Amino acid sequence: MELSYSHSHSQRILRQRNVLAIAAAALGALTILLFIVTLSRDREVVLQPILRSPLTVSSSGASREYLEMITRDTVVLTLDRSPQNLEYWMNAVLDITSPRMQGKIKGDLLKIVNEQRGSSIAQFFTIEQMEIDTKNLRSQVTGELHTIVGNKVISRERRTFRYDWEYSGLSLKLLGFGMVTAEPAKDKWGKDQ
Repeated sequence: MELSYSHSHSQRILRQRNVLAIAAAALGALTILLFIVTLSRDREVVLQPILRSPLTVSSSGASREYLEMITRDTVVLTLDRSPQNLEYWMNAVLDITSPRMQGKIKGDLLKIVNEQRGSSIAQFFTIEQMEIDTKNLRSQVTGELHTIVGNKVISRERRTFRYDWEYSGLSLKLLGFGMVTAEPAKDKWGKDQ
């Protein structure tokens, strides 16, 4: 009798162990499945800037509105400068620059800072037109670049600037920017006109 009791007790413990093992395996499989679903889903952040509507930023890519907003602010940051704000200007541009391009861009910015330091030359840019290319993460801005010496405006020139971006995580990082120069018109033999 003790043998049959011991055998039934062992069987009950084995059944409990097997049920627990099946439940643990099912929970483990469910955890792995939920982890895979979480990794493959697009992340999304809704921003409430001062715009006509809320702005959504998604890990699936930069929206036109987001690229336009970032470009607009970057244009003001990069093209409005004076001798009084050169250090802030350079550091702020480097803060939005892609880490892989910071060395090159910092070298270019240092040349500008060294040329402009101690002078009374300031500049600002008024945006007239903006072209956004979300596929290539490129934006082009056209407007008037005003140059001021002392308190006198010495030039107002229509210029176009291009900004190249990379999208990593949920943010745009600047890869480079510069003035777009028009190619000279060519005749049918390929010579400048």
